[in-house]
Parts: sequence; structure tokens; C-alpha cells
Amino acid sequence: MEAKYCRESRVIRTSRVFPNDVNNHNTLFGGKLMSDVDQIASISAACHSRRECVTASTDSVDFLYPIRTSDSVCFESYVTWTGTSSMEVFVKIVAEDLKSGERRIATTALLTFVALDQDKRPAYVPNVIPETEEEKKLHETAQERARERKERKQKSKKLAAFLTTNHSLC
Repeated sequence: MEAKYCRESRVIRTSRVFPNDVNNHNTLFGGKLMSDVDQIASISAACHSRRECVTASTDSVDFLYPIRTSDSVCFESYVTWTGTSSMEVFVKIVAEDLKSGERRIATTALLTFVALDQDKRPAYVPNVIPETEEEKKLHETAQERARERKERKQKSKKLAAFLTTNHSLC
């Protein structure tokens, strides 16, 4: 399988912020933003692998600036790095004040997806080729993030083994 350019998995979506999308601070609700992030990142993962993909982890979501109802919100995502069956997807969220035209990076996020074969087992994915300075920086720093993800997952598994499940679900 040949390597693919980051641009081949780039997905861009712009939308408005409506009153039903905001929290009690009149800014975009974080849960709504996170749902949109997972959705657009999943499309990038599928475009890169051309396979069914599942979210393995949301590695980081950094809320840098609030997004208001006077803003449009632009989501841009693409695959920055791949393992054997996993893909790191970067999502950049740009808010634009619709009256002044001022643009700011409001949120950044990194997620990991795993491609699946027809038997729902992890499937090989092509390597990724960065071209822009942004893509190159994310690609160069991805190995360290992958190592950190692996360590965090091991710690989470240890914690999960300690936790109890003896509360009734009903």
C-alpha cells in the first residue's frame, strides 16, 4: 500500500453557532464541539485508510478561546501520522467573528483511530507524507505523542482493573 499525503485526508467543514449549541456562558457547548471533532476526524481517518475506522482515543482537546454565537466555526482535520493500523488525526477549529472578520484558533484536538478489516480486526494503513510546515511539525512530534498514548493507556488499564463494577445499573 502506497503512502498518502496529509492533504488526501483533509476535511473542512464550516458552520454557524446557534442558540441551542451554547452553554450557560453563551459560548459553544464543549460536548457539542467534541462530538463535531470526533465526527470530522473519523472522516479523515476513513479517507486515509479507505476502511471502516473506530475512535481508539481522544488524546487531547484544548479549548483555547471561547466560540460565541456571533462566530462561524471552521473544523479542519487530517491524518498526521500512522502506525500499523492506527492513525493520529489532528483537528484545528477556527472561530471567525462574522461582523469583524477576526479569526482565531479556538481549539485544537488530536485523536487516534484504528482501521478495521471486514472481520473487524485491525487493518494495515498506509504511511502519511507531510508537505506543509504545519503537517511536518505535527508529523515530526507524533512519535513522542504515540509513546505517551501507549503509557497513558497502560495506566488507564491498571486503574480500570482496580475499579469496581458492583453498582446496579438500574
